Amino acid sequence: MISALGSKTMRSMKPTLGDILLWLATAFPLMLAALLVATMLTLQPAHAEGAVSDSCGGKDLMAELQKADPAKYASIIAAGDKVENGKGIFWKIEKPGLKPSWLLGTMHVSDTRVLTLPKGAADAVASADTIVVESDEILDDKKAAAALFANPSLTMLTDGSTISQHLTPEENARLEAGLKERGIALAAVSRMQPWLISSSFEMTGCEVRRKTAGAKFLDQKLASDAAAEGKKVVGLETLAEQAKAMSDLPVALHLKSLMQTLELGDKINDVNETMTGLYLVGNIGAMIPMLKVIEPDQKITDDDTAAFEQRIILDRNKVMAERAAPVLDKGNAFIAVGALHLVGDKGLVALLRKQGFTVTAVN
Repeated sequence: MISALGSKTMRSMKPTLGDILLWLATAFPLMLAALLVATMLTLQPAHAEGAVSDSCGGKDLMAELQKADPAKYASIIAAGDKVENGKGIFWKIEKPGLKPSWLLGTMHVSDTRVLTLPKGAADAVASADTIVVESDEILDDKKAAAALFANPSLTMLTDGSTISQHLTPEENARLEAGLKERGIALAAVSRMQPWLISSSFEMTGCEVRRKTAGAKFLDQKLASDAAAEGKKVVGLETLAEQAKAMSDLPVALHLKSLMQTLELGDKINDVNETMTGLYLVGNIGAMIPMLKVIEPDQKITDDDTAAFEQRIILDRNKVMAERAAPVLDKGNAFIAVGALHLVGDKGLVALLRKQGFTVTAVN
């Protein structure tokens, strides 16, 4: 959706609102956003058709920066190199007496480049006894989305207010126009929590279109293919738990993120393309430094930063590691979770090592 980077690293690289956008788009499961956005789009079927392009049209900003400002580009790479476990998306998990297991960092998108697994991963999936994903509820997205919306406290403003009442008239006008471009009427989502509305902008237009056309994002494809083959599929969280993590954060913080996302506009395609480029070369640690360069500084408090990092990243990393342990103790498992949950001294790689596993990068 950024950071399982750990407290020391985070304190030395104070996040901007742009960083929170990246956290929402990568560390926080876009599988949840995809389910909810698809549901929102069904509220306005007359506008959804043709509302987005098949092509993202984004630019790799790192490639541009390398040509335009080699020194700044080098500084981003150097900062990424300092992130613990920040290199590699495919890892081998070993413990004496057990068959090896595997850990794949994913992007929750249906981009064909991302769907192409790194060398050795396809064989690991094929031979694994158990496939582990963030939530096995993604096997039935309509049922999962319905269950989420059945619990108003997870997705709705429960104080009786509307999103418009939390915004200035200018902000409200920008939100209404942005939603209209996505085929969503403001009235249809006026009582939804800001983070849920943000998800419709955090996803690129091409990803929304692929999703509504039935394309599966990487984690979902791995889970559905495994289930079709009769393999056991295990989820480390429920979608309700993921939504609860978001709804636990202050509405004010989500409102800041919502307006920052709106201001990005089509630049979200560039951000997505740049993140994809870093992902494909396995340089996950460079994602935060990259975003800090391409996004202007925004005002955000240390309390905001700490709350977001703790609730959306660190708390979930700990839960994932604890729930993965019994599966890993049987050996021959394949785990696929968002790549940004792997990195840092409190990321999954570090946490699994503390459980006694040897975890080494394959690529």
